[in-house]
Amino acid sequence: MEGIYKLEGKSGEARAGIITTDHGEIQTPIFMPVGTRASVKSLWQEDLEEMNAQIILGNTYHLFLRPGHELIGKMGGLHKWMTWDRPILTDSGGFQVFSLSDRNKVSEEGVLFHSHIDGSYHMLSPEKSMEIQKALGSDIVMIFDECPKLPATKEELRTSMELTLRWAKRCKDYGLQDHQHLFSIIQGGLHTDLREECMERLVELDFPGYALGGLSVGEKNEEMVDFLNGFTPKMPSDKPRYLMGVGKPIDVLNGIRAGIDMFDCVLPTRNARNGQFLTKHGPLNIKKQRFFEDAGAPDPDCSCKVCARYSRSYIRHLFNVGEYLAGQLISFHNLHFYLEMVKEARAAILEDRFDDYYKEFYNNYTSDRWK
Repeated sequence: MEGIYKLEGKSGEARAGIITTDHGEIQTPIFMPVGTRASVKSLWQEDLEEMNAQIILGNTYHLFLRPGHELIGKMGGLHKWMTWDRPILTDSGGFQVFSLSDRNKVSEEGVLFHSHIDGSYHMLSPEKSMEIQKALGSDIVMIFDECPKLPATKEELRTSMELTLRWAKRCKDYGLQDHQHLFSIIQGGLHTDLREECMERLVELDFPGYALGGLSVGEKNEEMVDFLNGFTPKMPSDKPRYLMGVGKPIDVLNGIRAGIDMFDCVLPTRNARNGQFLTKHGPLNIKKQRFFEDAGAPDPDCSCKVCARYSRSYIRHLFNVGEYLAGQLISFHNLHFYLEMVKEARAAILEDRFDDYYKEFYNNYTSDRWK
């Protein structure tokens, strides 16, 4: 089977490439806005197109519970239903059912869990996750894996890894739609030997892409960075590399520097709802009194329509009186910021100057201008 990834350039370990799907090409490295319930919170699809989001995420767990994958399938799939004609990645639901650990029971078959909505029982298995994602019609489908509770011993992580590998085979054996590409998830905590063994056994099954799960879940940041620097270059070079659920701007750039291609995180929109602008000079808390009569743009270095038109004083007012527009404006800016950051990183890789770009970004972002 012909691969979906083409490498276009490198700068150190950092990579620039193209992922090809039936709904369009994705230029990497890429950040993927999270559309949990078939919507990126507070934004229109037109907003996402305007900021050139090349791919977004949908959440299998939440769409399974409401409105149900059967309905979305009848409506023509997620693309048609939400009128989004660019690529979509769906997660498997694994992280959600394991994050509700007091509500689930794990077995070889899958996970029996209580709905967080009404307490009803549901079984999510590898086959059920594939059934849901097949109906959703996403371009990139994630295997159903076990996300072990941390802290965990190495023996517990191995047991979890073995279960993930068995489930990966069951996912691989399930027939998806012709346009769908199934990515596997490498588990094993911070134990490089477990991760390498998991990866080698997944590579034998020949997936179109490989993700790293179970990071940014409580370990020290420097531990994650050290792990990524040591492990990522060992991942298949001819397949997309996806770091799941990460993260802060510097975390994303650290991942790119290690050789990761794809990222997602709810942070840009979640922090927006808490009044935080992400800027090239670090996070800006719009709630602060110092912005009461500040006529300046939220981020003077930003080219987005929010920073071109609105002042810190005005957006601070909107936020403090509870106007929905505040969250919309900050969400738009924050996602635009992330997408511009990875676009700039890609250009730097293609010009073989990523290390210089990284140092300049890091120095600016940690300058504490807004403290």
